[in-house]
Amino acid sequence: MTAAPSKPVASIRWLAAPSSSLWLEQAINCPDEVLIDHAHCERKAAGAALQLMFRYPSSETLAEALSPLAQEELEHFDQVLALLQRRGIALRPLPAPAYGSRLAGEIRRQEPLRQLDSFLVAGLIEARSHERMALLAEHSPDPELRALYGDLLASEARHFGLYWLLCEQHWPREVIIPRLEQLAAVEVEALSGELARPEDVRMHSVGVQLPRENLDPVAFTPT
Repeated sequence: MTAAPSKPVASIRWLAAPSSSLWLEQAINCPDEVLIDHAHCERKAAGAALQLMFRYPSSETLAEALSPLAQEELEHFDQVLALLQRRGIALRPLPAPAYGSRLAGEIRRQEPLRQLDSFLVAGLIEARSHERMALLAEHSPDPELRALYGDLLASEARHFGLYWLLCEQHWPREVIIPRLEQLAAVEVEALSGELARPEDVRMHSVGVQLPRENLDPVAFTPT
């Protein structure tokens, strides 16, 4: 069993707390499960972008922004799938953690608040994915996995940055920041605790350090 470093190094400004060393250790020791789950996550991310396009069909700017994002997510899915195939690993269903459904449950149902929350939730999920890929890109003992996750980092950063920009196109920061802080706190709650079985580790399974005391609103702005 490979031990993870005591201090994971990735830090993403959207997030209220970093991932834990325990999550990293579990992910390093179960690379096949994380890779399969990663493929599912890329496919879900593409679907989330397409769902927003269909929900708001009259928004040309939204379609122009999200169509390339959805295509890129599917390209990432193809990359992960190709690696699975080279390694003889079947893409199979995996029990999903409650993370996604927990965040989706926080999305308000009335427009335009529903749109704001949808953008922020999607951005938080992208930010957490980026953070954990960065950890694996640095600490995985597998050179092929380090290369895969490293190659995806720049585009993943663009993705959560894009959702931020979509928010700023429609709402002032004094509306966005407090809601982002609320949802970021829920995101940490969804990742709190420990796995009963380490082999159930997923890209978005539980494993965070204690939240930072203060969430710097300025730091939320991706550049």
